[in-house]
Amino acid sequence: MSIEQHFSKLGKRAKDVVTGAEGVIETISFDLYGCIQVILKPPVDKDGKIQDGRWCDISRIVIIDDEPVMPVPDFNSGGPVAEGKKGPADKPVP
Repeated sequence: MSIEQHFSKLGKRAKDVVTGAEGVIETISFDLYGCIQVILKPPVDKDGKIQDGRWCDISRIVIIDDEPVMPVPDFNSGGPVAEGKKGPADKPVP
């Protein structure tokens, strides 16, 4: 699978087939030892509290909704996103 195919999972709702955890793929990590992992961010709880995300191996993830929850940044076109100059304060509000 290509890097672009992994990046195409960003922002999509997914499920960890081992734990049953569900959420939105918020982060993808490629590490020095060859592991590719994602942070699966669950929805807010019944009281509206933001839940912590969970790191999962990408091989355990199944996409359950192919429509991203928000537009995914374009990391390939250059500019502030690709150069790492656009931070969390610049995230769009739903």
